Amino acid sequence: MTIHPTAIVSDDAAIGSGSVVGPYSVIEDGVIIGENCSIAAHVILRRGSVLGNEVTVDSFAVISGNPQSLTFDASIQSGVRIGDGTVIREGCTIHRASSEGGNTVISGECFLMAQAHVAHDCELGSGVVLANNVMLAGHIEVGAKTFIGGGAGIHQYCRIGAFAMVAGNASITADIPPYTMVSERNSAHGLNLIGLRRGGFERAEIADLKQCYRMVYIGDKNVRKKAAEILKEGKYGTTRAGEGFLRFFEQGNRGFAQSETRAK
Repeated sequence: MTIHPTAIVSDDAAIGSGSVVGPYSVIEDGVIIGENCSIAAHVILRRGSVLGNEVTVDSFAVISGNPQSLTFDASIQSGVRIGDGTVIREGCTIHRASSEGGNTVISGECFLMAQAHVAHDCELGSGVVLANNVMLAGHIEVGAKTFIGGGAGIHQYCRIGAFAMVAGNASITADIPPYTMVSERNSAHGLNLIGLRRGGFERAEIADLKQCYRMVYIGDKNVRKKAAEILKEGKYGTTRAGEGFLRFFEQGNRGFAQSETRAK
């Protein structure tokens, strides 16, 4: 490992072989950094930060800062877990969990672009991309391979399913089903077909998803109720992807994105 002489590194921190810590960075007590990580200049890794292998953190990022909550007790022991191969660009902030022993989780191979913010208790699946200035409030779940466009803001406790795509500057206050595209304020615009094809989904899965989406969203019935009815009938949702789409509606407390084709 290589630590620049101007960096401040706690004797209680653990840094893996091949990792580099740049000038003026601060590594606090108990921080764990895996092998072959790159910590640029002026990075702050606060207590509770645990980085996997080959993680890149760019300048002025702050990881495991306190939750932005007026009632948070700073004596709580919690942290942030970052998976292998994740890239965190300049100015990103990731806050530690709000409960004792809890963790905010960024899974492996994620890409957080400049100035993205991940609040306390969020969980990001593998391969998630957050574009510049994305704002995730607390307790948000983001499924694997999801893309969230620049400047989008996501309300606390929302769920975003895997392989979803959220447009830039969107304002999301509802749950986003997996495999869908959403823009503006909770407005669904069909399936993320490009993401599905790039993700290696088979034609049968995509065809099943198209039918599931159409059956759930066209018409005026409650989407949660419609998804349950479709599952019970067993005609659609016969693939793993289709079933996962329908079962997403079984949970959640924030309602769901609504489709523009709903009333047609």
